Amino acid sequence: MLYPKKLSSKKSNLLIKILLAVSLIIAIILTIINKLTTPEIHWSALANSGIIYVWIIVKYSINKRTNIAGHVMIQAIAISFLTTYIDYNLGFKGWSLEISIPIIIIIANVTMLILTIVSHKKYVRYAIYQLFICIYSFLPIYFVQEELIGNYILSYVAIAICIMNFILTIALSARDLKEAIIRQFHM
Repeated sequence: MLYPKKLSSKKSNLLIKILLAVSLIIAIILTIINKLTTPEIHWSALANSGIIYVWIIVKYSINKRTNIAGHVMIQAIAISFLTTYIDYNLGFKGWSLEISIPIIIIIANVTMLILTIVSHKKYVRYAIYQLFICIYSFLPIYFVQEELIGNYILSYVAIAICIMNFILTIALSARDLKEAIIRQFHM
């Protein structure tokens, strides 16, 4: 039985460089076409931000030392920036702050809760990412306090889900977390 040949590190690095160059050429072509055809609408900036987003995720995913909780955290932050940038380029109607970011926060917290339920023994590996997502989840409070959004309901739902997720995570993993802290600090 023949197995497919595995790409060597050298070949895969070359492939990534070629694809990066192709992406850069596409971005330049899109910018030129945008400037020549419809300079008043900055649609190439939106397309190019999507290309940049994809490369950030590819670069992060190639790093083999990251775990799935790290991917959830990076995705939540990257997609939040991307949607805010798109909203800003479309005249900033506020939908990114009012709808998009709270939904992203809800999805990140639900994903972390599922990870905790499925692999609560490995929670210690996810704990720091859970903490960062929890801190990030309080971003809508800033939007509400600064009156950057008109409808607060989705922001309050996102914050409530974050708090419930944090409490459930502690309840499900408290003993394992305590054992890991005792092991780590030799108590």
